Amino acid sequence: MITIKLGDITKEEIGAIVNAANKGLRGGGGVDEAIHRAAGPSVMEECREIGRCNTGDAVITGAGLLKAKNVIHAVGPVWRGGEKGEAGQLRSCYEKSFEVALKNGIETIALPAISTGVYGYPIEEAADIALRTGKRFEDRFREIRYVCFSDRDFRIYKETLDRLSET
Repeated sequence: MITIKLGDITKEEIGAIVNAANKGLRGGGGVDEAIHRAAGPSVMEECREIGRCNTGDAVITGAGLLKAKNVIHAVGPVWRGGEKGEAGQLRSCYEKSFEVALKNGIETIALPAISTGVYGYPIEEAADIALRTGKRFEDRFREIRYVCFSDRDFRIYKETLDRLSET
């Protein structure tokens, strides 16, 4: 089941939340900063042990003080106009997030709108990629929850899911 929710991903009580991480796994702005702040220092310690994560890939840590059981750190692409393989990289970071979750026995997952903040990916295109990828994995999870921070993102995700469900 795929659901769309307006809210704060750091408050989700779920098997895993996905963090829109950077390659150095060092924390940053937006959702990355919020997750690290809410999780406490243990998640950053685990990230330091892992070291790096390439664009389009994902790694898992514990969740520290979060209600979620795990954090999957996925590195999305920086938007450079759409001609530098960004769509494939964004699709890959969602695929890898789902694969890491399945490999670790996680049945419920919450995801943000990866790369749409400071990385500049257009929300309409990003939502389409995120939801199409989620639909491919939908039957392997009890719930795939997309958590949108803004009303605008929530509306775009809902409209995109409705459109994809009609086809």
